[in-house]
Amino acid sequence: MEVTTIGIDLAKSVFAVSGADRRGKVVMRRQLRRAQVLEFMGQRAPCLVGMEACGGAHHWARAMAKLGHEVRLLSPARVRPYRTSPNKHDRNDADAICEAVRRPDIRYVEVKSIAQQDLLALHRVRALLMKQRIAQSNQIRALLHERGVVARLGAAGLRQALTQALAAENPELSGATGELLLELSGWLRESEQRIAAITRRIERAAKDDERCARLMEIPGAGPLTASALVAMVGNAREFKSGRALSAYLGLTPRQHSSGGKTVMLGISKHGDRYLRTLLIHGARSLLYRNRRGAHPRAAWAARLCARRGPNVAAVALANHNARVLWALLTRGASYRPTPNGAVFPRVPPTVVRRAREGKLLINQSERS
Repeated sequence: MEVTTIGIDLAKSVFAVSGADRRGKVVMRRQLRRAQVLEFMGQRAPCLVGMEACGGAHHWARAMAKLGHEVRLLSPARVRPYRTSPNKHDRNDADAICEAVRRPDIRYVEVKSIAQQDLLALHRVRALLMKQRIAQSNQIRALLHERGVVARLGAAGLRQALTQALAAENPELSGATGELLLELSGWLRESEQRIAAITRRIERAAKDDERCARLMEIPGAGPLTASALVAMVGNAREFKSGRALSAYLGLTPRQHSSGGKTVMLGISKHGDRYLRTLLIHGARSLLYRNRRGAHPRAAWAARLCARRGPNVAAVALANHNARVLWALLTRGASYRPTPNGAVFPRVPPTVVRRAREGKLLINQSERS
């Protein structure tokens, strides 16, 4: 019985394993305890191993690659169409993985190294701390609002309102509520200190990584975006083009076409939400600076903002940056803007002046 392809349905304790021959017929099925998996795989001849990209998948992929197997990780959404039975259970999932991993047109998830996962762990912890800080801030705002104190927007406004409310002799904040707000103020300060410490660690890691240093040269890509991209996609050579990376991140429009009629919808929002959010936030920051004419992209950004609004302009700029990031990662090159810093086609001086003055009325003759 020659097994050339193995599909493994990962679990916490009991793993379902299916093996297929050269023709794709399932000739082996096993149920293995967690401690038996590596021993079983070590006894098999080197073959193609498929697993779903889920918790622990990268650990198992690295371990099985050391045994000489070719390991491919698949998105669960890619495996679902190959489940032949309407019933979902571990054996059917293992059979579907065994069938899907053999398909030449399936996109695989790159196996992450330990260094990539270490860097990604910092981002995940920082994102968790950010959520907790936002929840604490909202709770403090609600308690202050119930006692007649309204804080202005932003973290600085909340700190100022909280400090003034606790310092003033306000009968509404006496007793248990005042003590509770004082404790919440300390917890919020501790959360901000933890976030700052994690951010500094990410910045140091980005500074020490040569790839991140090159990516940070792109306007709109800082230490967070650069390090998250390196941790998530590595060298990006698994993507054929910059557009493929942009599509993977969900920055390209969805398409609903039929009968020769092409209909383009909003962005797909596929892929990792965290990385897409960082790219869009970086684009928003660049657009904000462009309002003061500090960057050569100001005219292009202003034209797009005037025609489609700031949200569309931010996503378009994030899409552009994703393609440039792909080029730098795959080619190992440094960022080289075109002469005079222009990245987009030359814009007539009248359009630049109107964009900076906020009087953008573009005629067909003024389009570049």
